[in-house]
Amino acid sequence: MRTLCASTLIGEFFVVGFAGLVAMKDPALTSGTVWTVCGVAMVLCVLLCGVITRPGGVVLGWALQIALIAGGFVVPVMFFLGAAFAALWWCSVHFGRKIDEAKARFAAQSAEADPGPA
Repeated sequence: MRTLCASTLIGEFFVVGFAGLVAMKDPALTSGTVWTVCGVAMVLCVLLCGVITRPGGVVLGWALQIALIAGGFVVPVMFFLGAAFAALWWCSVHFGRKIDEAKARFAAQSAEADPGPA
């Protein structure tokens, strides 16, 4: 699960950075505000890569997905991109857990079939 979720988060890192560049064109926003919000979101993306397997990591990832979708109020294309990354996040979590379960079953079967040197 960790690899799939981290890949999604790194993709989001770049999308948030590019969304910040687009948001800079809005005269109602100052560059300090845009880059503070985008910087926090980008750092969160990277930090979540490291804590995704810990308790609450997936929940924090979902909170980040909601924040990305809400970014559509500033940069309208983020409604679409946020929804696309939320779908990728769901797939990463769902299929990542299935892969982890399959790996655990395979490891158990391998350990059972090969008891090691006698």
